[in-house]
Amino acid sequence: MADRFHKIAHFALETRAEDIPDSTLRAAARMTLDTLGITIGAGPMSAGVIARESAMALYGAGDTAYSARMMFDGRRVSAAGAAYAAATQTDNLDGHDGYNPTKGHIGVVVIPALAAVAETIGDFTGPEALAAITVGYEIAGRAGVSLHNTVSDYHTSGAWNALGVVAVAARLRGLSEDQMRQAMGIAEYHGPRSQMMREIANPTMLHDGSGWGALVGISSAVLAEKGFTGAPAITIEADDVEPYWKDLGQFWQMEHQYVKPYPICRWAHAPIDATRALMRDHSLSHKDIASIRVNTFHESACLFQGMPDDTSKAQYSLPFAVATIAAYGRIGVEHITGAGLSDPLVASIVDRISVCETERHSNRFPKNRMADVSITLKDGRVLESGDVHARGGPESPMEDAEVDEKFMEFAAPSLGSARASAIRDAVWGLCQPGSKFSNLAELLYDAPKT
Repeated sequence: MADRFHKIAHFALETRAEDIPDSTLRAAARMTLDTLGITIGAGPMSAGVIARESAMALYGAGDTAYSARMMFDGRRVSAAGAAYAAATQTDNLDGHDGYNPTKGHIGVVVIPALAAVAETIGDFTGPEALAAITVGYEIAGRAGVSLHNTVSDYHTSGAWNALGVVAVAARLRGLSEDQMRQAMGIAEYHGPRSQMMREIANPTMLHDGSGWGALVGISSAVLAEKGFTGAPAITIEADDVEPYWKDLGQFWQMEHQYVKPYPICRWAHAPIDATRALMRDHSLSHKDIASIRVNTFHESACLFQGMPDDTSKAQYSLPFAVATIAAYGRIGVEHITGAGLSDPLVASIVDRISVCETERHSNRFPKNRMADVSITLKDGRVLESGDVHARGGPESPMEDAEVDEKFMEFAAPSLGSARASAIRDAVWGLCQPGSKFSNLAELLYDAPKT
């Protein structure tokens, strides 16, 4: 076990940017840009506002050496508080990346952790930033798979992505192998093992537990740095999880994350895409639709039914999402907040949608998120989508230009086109050997100008 951790620690602490494939580093830049777009877009939403105010109230920094400005806010709190606020904010706009085998999300904590820890150390290169991000994804992803395959309950991302945060913090702050091992044990012990299906059944601002994953991860790294000890992390060191770590540094999970085209739970994306494709291919309007039947996997069928009365339920509602895409051909923040929650057109379509669990789709989950949709038209015709896989992952990837477009859609309304464009360019600029993280950092902390 100690020998295995040595190899994992060596990977996390010693892997150089030049040891990582260029395609992997570019994927890290892509996920950074995508995550930042959601962080920015979520800024005005209630959960993000509450998280930032709570960080001010609860997580101030008595030691300025461990303080950081909150992203797109500017106020200074502890690094753990800053990571918590940004991760909670991002987590409450369900448009950030994910990884199928973990049934959860990594960038939502890794990018806030990078931005927070960067405030506590000197400048570093763009490629080193991407290497740290990659390390965070690789460690968190395997910890997630290990946890899901060794326990009976389905836990939120915060239960395991905290270990990716530790890896980022340990690397950037120069922790020793033993300090990192203690931090991993502390983070796993205190990670929020919250039950995901409870949140699916009753959507709230809790979302995927990632705010607490970020808070626990940074806190654990600081504790270990100061000499606190923790029991070995069993998702890393237990004998029965060894198979999930064997390909570390060989198979790059970083390149297999998915980008969400819509700010909706990933489990609803295949039905959304199937409906979108049928309507596009047959030049349909919502006025043509008599009814829509969605056949999907079990977890997807458990998503919230009916019209939501808050944004948390909207982001976890399959019928609402399908109705919105049928009505408007897209799903934006305006559809899942405010007046969009009581849109009479969307409500009239929701009433025509039925959702059924289908065994063949359930059997493919979590490796695949597939569904099929049939639309019955008012003229009596029935259109079948066939099996559809959600867009945005390796099976059906989005081009970089589409990711850029998505980022601008979420970021520009809050920051303005000029600052949003500068962030976009600075993120891609991290791939250049001579770049500095400070070129991006100088754009990340100031509050939007009103």
